[in-house]
Amino acid sequence: MQPIRPVLAAFCLMGVGSAAAEKAQIAVAANFTAPMKAIIASFEQDTDHTVKISYGSTGKLYAQIKNGAPFEALLAADQKRPELLEGEGVGVPSSRFTYAIGTLVLWSADTEKVEDGPALLESGDFNKLSIANPKLAPYGEAAVETLEALGQKAAIEPKLVRGENIAQTYQFVDTGNADIGFVALSQVMKDGEISKGSGWIVPSDMHAPISQDAVILNRGKDNLAVTELFAYLQGEKAEAIIHAFGYETE
Repeated sequence: MQPIRPVLAAFCLMGVGSAAAEKAQIAVAANFTAPMKAIIASFEQDTDHTVKISYGSTGKLYAQIKNGAPFEALLAADQKRPELLEGEGVGVPSSRFTYAIGTLVLWSADTEKVEDGPALLESGDFNKLSIANPKLAPYGEAAVETLEALGQKAAIEPKLVRGENIAQTYQFVDTGNADIGFVALSQVMKDGEISKGSGWIVPSDMHAPISQDAVILNRGKDNLAVTELFAYLQGEKAEAIIHAFGYETE
């Protein structure tokens, strides 16, 4: 895991507990919904702080931040938007770090549908394939890259259904509106394995790494709840949760 930034390390050394409780308002990529809920529950239990989360596609959250949304930090599903915010003077310099590396999975709610992912895609034996909008969601971009790597993008294009974000993409498959879909492994994993349906974990060399960066925004630079949350995200408790949902860390 990436070393804790000096600005955050002091909070880890003196303990997580805070003298004064504060509130934080954070924007989080939709793929990280389940682990973030678990992390926040643990963080709020260990501190007196409270955290309000807004989930959505990274592209939309970035646009909202640029338009003045009152978020104090962003946990994106890519590295590009946090880097842009930092470069544009909206993100706090040196606060950015990679909190998780995501995994893509071809998934179906049918327990017998996905046995051999590439073979299924080549066969066309499915009604619709759901992916997140690649213009807004890094997981959608990774899905397109995977289809290109398999040489199936052109053939499957007529069957594609695009969700606004990875959460909607999952819903399309979970409700049966699409037979299969490319979703985040964290959405279907429990106790180290796919908990329902069937899936094929996409090899990481089929798409660019889904490195997910977090950055503190100017609105949150003086908020102790935000600073301590970023330290917490790089600690052992959060790392254990992140790994439990199928993510890697640096």
